[in-house]
Parts: sequence; C-alpha cells; structure tokens
Amino acid sequence: MNSPTIDILVPVWNNLFETRACLAAILTHSSGARLIIVDNGSSRETELMLEEFSESLGDQGLFIKSERNVGLVAAINLGLARSDSDYTVIVRPHVTVLDGWLDALVGVAETTGAGIVSPLFSGSEAPVLPQPVQGCTAMESCTVSFDTLLVRTEMRMVAGTFDEHLDGHEWCLKEYVRRVAGYGYRTFITGSLRLSCAGGQQFGSVQRRTEMVQNSRSVYLSRWGITCHYCVYFGPEADAGSLADTVSAIVDGARQGHRFTLLLHRRQYSIFRKMGWNGLHAGIELQRLSIPFPVRDLQRKIAALQAATPELIAVCGCSGVVIPGVDTAISPDELFSTLAAHTTTVAAHPEEA
Repeated sequence: MNSPTIDILVPVWNNLFETRACLAAILTHSSGARLIIVDNGSSRETELMLEEFSESLGDQGLFIKSERNVGLVAAINLGLARSDSDYTVIVRPHVTVLDGWLDALVGVAETTGAGIVSPLFSGSEAPVLPQPVQGCTAMESCTVSFDTLLVRTEMRMVAGTFDEHLDGHEWCLKEYVRRVAGYGYRTFITGSLRLSCAGGQQFGSVQRRTEMVQNSRSVYLSRWGITCHYCVYFGPEADAGSLADTVSAIVDGARQGHRFTLLLHRRQYSIFRKMGWNGLHAGIELQRLSIPFPVRDLQRKIAALQAATPELIAVCGCSGVVIPGVDTAISPDELFSTLAAHTTTVAAHPEEA
C-alpha cells in the first residue's frame, strides 16, 4: 500500500523571524512532504526571505505570491487550489511543529476516514479545543482551528473550499465542518499531538473584526439554523444496550452543532462507557446521577444546566418517561424529527447532494 502524499500549506503575512523559524521546523520534521508557501502581501523583506527559502526546496516547494493581503481564508484557498496531494495540512507561522507531528495527523485521518483533523495546542494564547475523553486518542468535534488543520483533498474536491466571506476563525470553520458533514466527512480532534502555539496575527480594526464575526454568525444561522443544547433523560428502567439507534441520532445531532447532556443512572452510565459512547463526539457529555437520591440529583443537574443555558431543551429519551419537575420536556419523536430535518447523513456522496 502506497503512503499518502502530503502538502503543507503555510499562509504568511510578515513576521519574518517567526515565519522563518516555523518553516525551518517544518523542513526538519516533515520528511517527504511538499511545502506550499503563500505570501499574503508581505513586506519586501519577508518576500525575499520566502523566495530564497522556496528556491532551496526545488520540486518539494511551491511559492505563491499575492500582491496584497487578501485575508487569511482567501490566502489558504489560494494554496489549496494548487495542492494535488492526498492531504493538505495548513500550518500558520506562529505554530511550532515537532518530530512525528505529521504522522500523528495523517494516522488519524487514515484510521478513521476523517476529512478534517486538528491537534491540540499549548500556549497562553493558543486556541482552546475540546479534549478527547480519557482513553480516546481521537474524537469527533465541531470545533477546530486554522492554526494547524489537516484537510483531505478528496473531500475538498467534493465540498469545495472555505467561504472567504466569513471570518477567519470560528464561524468560517463551523460552516465548513457542517458543510462537509453533509457529504459524510467527519472532523476529528486528536489528543495524541499537542503543538506549541503563540498568538496569531489579527487583521483589521477591532470594530471591523467584530462586524465580520457578527455577519458570519448570521450567515451560518441562515444556512444551517440555530444550534441547541439538549438535556436527555431516559428514565431508570431504560436498557442502555437497546438505545443504539437513539445514540446514533444524537451523534447526528452533535455533528450538526447541537450539544447534548445525557443524564444517566449508574448502570446506564457504566454501559455507555463500556460501549465507548462517552467518546463519540465532543458535543455529547455523559453525567451520572447519584445512587442514593437520583431524582433529587436529576433536578439539581437540570437546574444547573438551565442556569448556564436558559434556552435548554429537556428531552424524554424514551416513550412514556417523565422528567420530574419539568413540564416542557419534548418527546423522543420530536427530537428525532428535528434532527432528521438537517441530518448529516443525507448527502454522503456528491451525486446525492
């Protein structure tokens, strides 16, 4: 079996010394990969350094020049348009790679079939991403970062590139993760790799960035609808082993960006963990109810969730179940109907989209 081909894409805007250190580390720790450098309207000094660095790479390097700063997302798309390897790994210059970093990312993609893979990061200004649960090296997530991001080329050819009209952070990535999910491609966080990350560059004024974030959020909601936080209770008599179809529907909902808190009795909690359902998606959290006073603990946990998320939606996970003290809980059929309306499993192939 042939090893996958890999392009490493670095979008650059000035910061000469930081950029040179990043490129040198990539060259040292990324044997066999091609380096694509996108100069996003940098100063002449930085441009000369990039040209010299790229020339020394020969066929293992590609230099792309934009005469002006077109924005982070557009610069990334410029590089993606020239990438023809099996995977493209985006690395921003304020990230420091290390030995084995590329194998860790590609390994997750190869073993899970993921379309997008992100590592974790360390540093005072590093992005905070969900961590896989203990014992789980990789877990699905709707939250990733452009700081370092693996993108499967097959997926990109089907779903397209990033939306350049959205912000270069949260909402652009949320939109892309949601879009590719509709084609059956999954997004993973891996806990087997943590990269050092300094603070990234900020483009434009604070007011301009705030406006872009607000506009991006509006665009996302218009395309994919609002995301909700669901609290699901199955009742004390529910057989956890018979809930596989329900859990599959909840995973589908998590891929849509919804959050789920599952309140489980002791035996249910134990079986869920044994089945590996605690590590299915970062948007799903399991909470175990107290053994001596489960009803009291259930009400206390729901009250705490409602205090943190006033729009919390309580769900009776099984037909006939009642949540004590909650009169507005929806039925499992109502939940399934809502999730099915925006399912991520409909367009698993481009001809079905």
